[in-house]
Amino acid sequence: MRAAQILVVDDNADDRRFASEALAAGALRSEVSTAEDGDEALALLRREGRYATAPRPDLILLDLHMPGKSGFDVLAEIRRDPGLRAIPVIVLSGSTDAGDVRSSYDGCASSYIAKPADLDAYDAVVAAIEQFWLTTASLPGPAP
Repeated sequence: MRAAQILVVDDNADDRRFASEALAAGALRSEVSTAEDGDEALALLRREGRYATAPRPDLILLDLHMPGKSGFDVLAEIRRDPGLRAIPVIVLSGSTDAGDVRSSYDGCASSYIAKPADLDAYDAVVAAIEQFWLTTASLPGPAP
């Protein structure tokens, strides 16, 4: 069985590292790619430039509030692209604003989870995401 491909998109280097470390420590075999902003995430997803050989992610963890293209923008572009729209996108945001939650689901986010402030709780949330989305849920794989 191949390793699951997970893309973490977050402008905060610590949050990218926390998510990557939590996934590496998980029970499942995952390969993690990271992007520090929306433009880099879309280039990776579209396999543009230096990302020409990037693997297609099975799951995306997406922060909302980033400079440049926001998570909302990235989510909208993913959902418009027939080759990407089936990838589950989990919004993992520091925001607990009801408007952000509603807008994420209106944009067809697969799930919305507020980032816990405590590192142990953060690890537990990432482990739960990984467990559900990569073990329990059936994922579609690449578009034909």
